[in-house]
Amino acid sequence: MRPTNTSPVALRQARQHLLDSGQCPSGLVDDRVARSWSRSLAAGLVPTGRPQGIDHPSSGTLRQVLASNPELLAHSRPVMEYLFEQVRHSQSVVVLADRRGMLMHTLGDPAFVGKAERVALTSGASWHEAHRGTNAIGTALAEGCAVQVHGGEHYLERNGFLTCAASPILSATGELLGILDISGDYRNGHAHALGLVSTAARMIENRLLAATCKRNIRLHLHRDPEGIGSVAEGIVAVSADGWIVGANRVALAQLGLHAGDLGATLLERVLDVRLDNLLSHHRRRPQQPQAVRTPEGGLLFAQVQMDAAAWVTPSPCTPVARTAAAQDALAQLDTGDARWRSAADKARRVLGKPIAVLVLGESGVGKEVFARALHASGPRRDAPFVPINCAAIPEHLIESELFGHVAGAFTGARKDGSLGRLREAHGGTLFLDEIGDMPLALQTRLLRVLQERSVTPVGAGKPVPVDFALICATHSQLQQAAEQGRFRQDLYYRINGLTVQLPALRERSDFVALTRRLLVDLAAEQGLGLAVQVDPDVLARLAAHAWPGNLRQLANGLRTACAMLEEGEDTLGWSHLPDDLAQALVAAPDYAAAQCEAAAAPPPLNLQQLSHAAIDQALQAARGNMSQAARELGISRQTLYRKLGHRTAR
Repeated sequence: MRPTNTSPVALRQARQHLLDSGQCPSGLVDDRVARSWSRSLAAGLVPTGRPQGIDHPSSGTLRQVLASNPELLAHSRPVMEYLFEQVRHSQSVVVLADRRGMLMHTLGDPAFVGKAERVALTSGASWHEAHRGTNAIGTALAEGCAVQVHGGEHYLERNGFLTCAASPILSATGELLGILDISGDYRNGHAHALGLVSTAARMIENRLLAATCKRNIRLHLHRDPEGIGSVAEGIVAVSADGWIVGANRVALAQLGLHAGDLGATLLERVLDVRLDNLLSHHRRRPQQPQAVRTPEGGLLFAQVQMDAAAWVTPSPCTPVARTAAAQDALAQLDTGDARWRSAADKARRVLGKPIAVLVLGESGVGKEVFARALHASGPRRDAPFVPINCAAIPEHLIESELFGHVAGAFTGARKDGSLGRLREAHGGTLFLDEIGDMPLALQTRLLRVLQERSVTPVGAGKPVPVDFALICATHSQLQQAAEQGRFRQDLYYRINGLTVQLPALRERSDFVALTRRLLVDLAAEQGLGLAVQVDPDVLARLAAHAWPGNLRQLANGLRTACAMLEEGEDTLGWSHLPDDLAQALVAAPDYAAAQCEAAAAPPPLNLQQLSHAAIDQALQAARGNMSQAARELGISRQTLYRKLGHRTAR
């Protein structure tokens, strides 16, 4: 949204009309401001009132948000310092917010800091639209694009002294990571604030892409060879077998792609060159860009950049790319989320060392899958991986289940005795899931095993040596349980050699890539024999869902949806989803607002746009049912598939 010149009189008239009728009049204010005011009114905010929500959450909440965004913070801070130098003398503050609008880091002009603090423009405060009405940060989140909100365009009158410009920061896979903002006194605002913040956001995105895709081949693109290396360059991350797995916004525009095409588009489809030819050219002339063309004939210059981890060279004439997928089991699970990758990188460093790993995370985030991959990535990969769910074994059986027993040790004991799960893990890895639910008496015995590296089976008098790597997992706050006496502190310190936290699904930045990975596995599991994709509207709703059951819940929903596909169908729509999941997605708080925004969008300008709009409307009305949508449009299902395929190809 560009700066507007809406007069104070027009703003007052529009605001009064909104309060009187519940609708914002067209023509008086910018369309995005009008939509934002309507959303603010629907959220129960009063223009003359105070914001909703908590201005300053607990320090623990802020620490958790900061800990959830290490990569974003690390790569944003240097750019924010550069940006602040550009606006230092305009009474402004530079702000970084997370994807939900909570402020994480600020740099402020001392002359303006006091005013900013009075409206909670400080770390820890939420500037989501639902809490503070129309403002650049919250409205950029809602609109998904750079916006500027000036003076009286702010919904809350108490924020009318501000002029703010904000831009989203996107990941290499197109996921929203956060918002970068410049806010200042509307009388002294920087004339080019919107351009500055948009450029700075792209600088951060490029830094993040280079960091998160360092195991991939990176292709840097520009229409002029001198433009490579500038903030205006396109950057594409490519897998070893030629699939485009990440890109910045410039590259998507250069290649005519959308974020939804990432992971599903071969490089050869958008450029007239093979990956091996690019790599061969890079090896011969690493500093010389190569001329390439798009299918429409557009000329670009491309330069390959690769970190040492991205490739090996078996012979001088056959450079072979190697991505993370070719390295170890942990890398094969990596779909791009920075927090997950950080956990995996830390865990790799203790492989083969006598250090226990404690995996934390909500139920369903994939703790056992992570543990299995960690085992398969280490020197014990050929030995047993023995998982034990401490919450699932009856308490009266857990001792013999873990430690084994000799023949006749108790009533019901096996005639030939039992090794026990601890001895079964000898030489390999023992995985104790939900260890926080282990009874205290058993905790004492387990501690002794870990200290003495031996097991005494039930009914036996002689200990048996054991050797295993230990991985434990829990969804509970184990440190707090230890402090409160519900878990042995000495055992906690023994199993807490290295703690890694797996992010909840709603916190991950790689939802689209992760969904594609699950669909590939599910298609193979169900023998579908074709690539399955998700309708864009459904995918957007899935990505915005809270997912209380995390990956387990998502996988179950997708598994059922895949089973609902008719023969020949390859796209999951609303009609394929389980009823409870579809209802939860539609009932999400922002769904109605999203529909209002779609209704308020400007009408299509040409026949092609009209066709696309008609198809989208028919698919939404049919809840993704391709046959029903085709009937509503008066065309065959094959024609509908062809039109959709043509849109994707473009």
